[in-house]
Amino acid sequence: MRDDAALVLFSGGQDSATCLAWALDRFAHVETIGFDYGQRHRVELELRTTFRARLTAENPHWAPRLGADQVLALDALRAVSDTALTRETEIAMQADGLPNTFVPGRNLIFVTFAAALAYRRGLRHIVTGVCETDYSGYPDCRDDTLKALQVAINLGMQARFVLHTPLMWRDKAATWALAARLGGAALVEAIRVDTHSCYLGDRTHLHPWGHGCGNCPACDLRRRGWETWHG
Repeated sequence: MRDDAALVLFSGGQDSATCLAWALDRFAHVETIGFDYGQRHRVELELRTTFRARLTAENPHWAPRLGADQVLALDALRAVSDTALTRETEIAMQADGLPNTFVPGRNLIFVTFAAALAYRRGLRHIVTGVCETDYSGYPDCRDDTLKALQVAINLGMQARFVLHTPLMWRDKAATWALAARLGGAALVEAIRVDTHSCYLGDRTHLHPWGHGCGNCPACDLRRRGWETWHG
C-alpha cells in the first residue's frame, strides 16, 4: 500500500475541492471518488470533471499527481431516506434538532466505500472535507465520528488507512483562506465558479461567492465565509 498516495472524496463542492488541492500539495499520487445518491443538487457531479481539468491546467505541477476518478451509484441512499437533499421538499428543521437536509448514514457509507476502493487501489490515505466547526449540525461530520470510523474500517479491513479531515476545525472563511494559500487567486476563482454547494442545485445566479439560490443553508454558509474572509 502506497504511503505517498491518497484518495479524495470529491463531491464537486467547495470543501472537497479545497481538500483535493490540499492532497495534491502533499501526496505524489492522488485519485478521486464521487457518489451519485440521487441528490437534488447533482449538478455538483457534472462540475467535477470541469474542476479537475481546470485545476491541472492552471497548476501544471499538480497534473502528474492527479490520477483516476470514479463515481459510484449509491441510489439506495435515496430509497431509504426521506430528506430535503433526496426529495423535492422544503428545507426545515426537524423535531430532533437536525435539519432535514441530513441524510442518515451518508458520510459513514461514503467513507466506507472510499476505503474499499482505496484498499483495491493500494492507497493508504483517505481525505474527506467534513467539518465540525462550520457545518449544519450533521453528526456524521464530527471529529469523534470520523475517528471511530477510522478504527472500525482498519479493524474490519485489516488495514492501516489514515483518514484525513483537513477542514475539521476550519470555518468557511478559513477554508477560502486555505484555498488561497494552496493555489492563489486562480484556485479561489476556480472554486468560486466551478464548484457547487447550493442544496437546490441553482446555477442561474452567480454571486461574489459562487453560484446558488442565495437562501439555502449551504449558500448561507458559503456566503458568510466569503464575506468574513474578505473582511
